[in-house]
Amino acid sequence: MNGVIEGFFVIGAVILVGYLVGRTGVLGPSATQVLSRTAFFVATPALLFVTLAHADVGAVLSSALLVTGVTSSLACLLYIPVGMLRRRPAGETAIGSMAAGYVNAGNLGLPIAAYALGDAAEMAPILLFQLGVLTPVFTTVLDILSERAEGTRPPLLRTMTAPLRNPIAVATAAGLIVSATGVVPPAAVLAPIELLANLAVPGMLLAFGISLHGAALPGRSKETIPSLAAVVLIKNIVHPLLALLLGLLLGLEGHALLAVVVCAALPSAQNVFGYAVRFDQGVTLARESALTTTILSLPVLFLTVALLA
Repeated sequence: MNGVIEGFFVIGAVILVGYLVGRTGVLGPSATQVLSRTAFFVATPALLFVTLAHADVGAVLSSALLVTGVTSSLACLLYIPVGMLRRRPAGETAIGSMAAGYVNAGNLGLPIAAYALGDAAEMAPILLFQLGVLTPVFTTVLDILSERAEGTRPPLLRTMTAPLRNPIAVATAAGLIVSATGVVPPAAVLAPIELLANLAVPGMLLAFGISLHGAALPGRSKETIPSLAAVVLIKNIVHPLLALLLGLLLGLEGHALLAVVVCAALPSAQNVFGYAVRFDQGVTLARESALTTTILSLPVLFLTVALLA
């Protein structure tokens, strides 16, 4: 239980600092955009590269990775009909889909895994799937949709080569290549990349906290209520239930079953908000989803640990 509390305290403290920064205005009116773009173009690619370069990809190719991949993908896909039936903009639908299945495995999941599950490595499968699959796919889709939203329809060749111009997709590919080949960059090259990587998580959290100043409480906008409700239902209830059912189907039990359900029960990642700001798509939905699912995930995680531990 202490791991769950500590994880929430860590992210809550940094978000609070961001809120106070926003309230005082010391970083100016563009602080959210600047921090989010810095995290997207500089810090997050560095973090992805460093994380994947040091990952033992073969070690996490297990049932846990299968449960993570299948249930996260299903959670993301379940939101798409909601956006389509409500005729919401495609970019907002993509953000809602990401919020429904992309979990806060880094700054919240790691301390929870370390203290509640006994090993931070339990987050490795979901981190690998999100960094290697979900992140490059969603950011590439958002890149294409943002161009179309600006009134320009990119040529087919530009659309097909979008991943090559996406810093997150490029960093992901580079990190996986380093991991697979075992060719480690020299320390002099890796050190500045690691330094920049350390900026990613606090940068995203600070930007999120700053955005909360002056923002309406979640669910105040009639337009976002159905979308927010769908994200919350999928992320806080359906996603962990899917992990539980698939885990049982695959014969997982005890600690292994607890680990995959805890991973699925984590709230939407603040990274989703950062991507929403970067591409100017579904920003309100991303902010409200991150805040609401984080609050509601606390009792869900406590119940999960109590019943399965």
